Amino acid sequence: MFISNNYDIYLAIKIINYKLLTVTNMQNLVDPFNRSINYLRVSVTDRCDFRCVYCMSENMKFLPKKELLTLEELDFLCSSFINMGVDKLRITGGEPLVRKNIMSFFQSISRHFQSEKLKELTLTTNGSQLKKFAKELFEVGVRRINISLDTLDEEKFAKVTRWGRLSQVLEGIEAAQAAGLRVKINVVALKGFNEDELFRIVSWCNERDMDLTWIEVMPMGDLESGDRIGQYWSLNELRQTLKEEYTLTDMAERSGGPARYVKINETGQKIGFITPLSHNFCESCNRVRLTCTGELYMCLGQEDKADLRRPLREKPNDEKNLQNAIQSAIAKKPKGHDFNYTRQSIQGQMTRHMSHTGG
Repeated sequence: MFISNNYDIYLAIKIINYKLLTVTNMQNLVDPFNRSINYLRVSVTDRCDFRCVYCMSENMKFLPKKELLTLEELDFLCSSFINMGVDKLRITGGEPLVRKNIMSFFQSISRHFQSEKLKELTLTTNGSQLKKFAKELFEVGVRRINISLDTLDEEKFAKVTRWGRLSQVLEGIEAAQAAGLRVKINVVALKGFNEDELFRIVSWCNERDMDLTWIEVMPMGDLESGDRIGQYWSLNELRQTLKEEYTLTDMAERSGGPARYVKINETGQKIGFITPLSHNFCESCNRVRLTCTGELYMCLGQEDKADLRRPLREKPNDEKNLQNAIQSAIAKKPKGHDFNYTRQSIQGQMTRHMSHTGG
């Protein structure tokens, strides 16, 4: 092998180390940067009953049902990951609870709690179906859920979701809490949209004992249909605004995801910040994303993906063959994403919609 420069030497060492890791421990997932992958986000459908402006186009063309993995295939894939050391599953969409018979999947995959290989089963939802499913989710072992909610104003909610009804989501939140689920509210920070609701949302979550995470809008999907640069509200700026009213203390706590937390000293409330643009969080990335068609994205902010549907269907029930494909994919996980906003343009744009990869 010809090595031309220092970077080639660095890369060659990384590849050798990775091969040694996989030979000595085939049952664990470790990427080329020595990060253990124990968190799988699984999109079970690309469909949703909302059309949020930063997630989907208004006239989405959804995948033919025949292209989607069956619930049984999703179970087999997730179980293979679990047997390789993944102990946290987050179910996403689209809106995961609109998939037909989805509770049968939750019931089946929850069997891994008995072996203690699975430590957490959770989901991200828009809340529209929680009134119907909250109790069943708790019964199968779900204890925490994330609910996406960007405004408490009915008119603005209808605008940002296009099809959604705020009252339906609020009823879902009440049902989730009544069932015993711990609720975290995820809010995408949108300049000129929910800036004026910052303190209202913080107080509303605190009054209901719900955790809160703010997320920077990401450059994904149909950027031509709206002013995505104009929508970008840096969480550094948001945090400075919070400090006008509250005293914030950084917390060492990590939840297994990209959020960094602060405590509001006056209330004891915990608030998370997910900052893919103003502060890259890739150095501790422990997750990969599986789409409802079997594509494995090793990074949300990169287009590289691995096709797991092909080995899954070529050799049904052959877990070793599937795990080999998973290992090969993890070997290509990049060090980080390329998301970046400048004053004039968006860099690192992903052409796929957020709903395609899953939350």
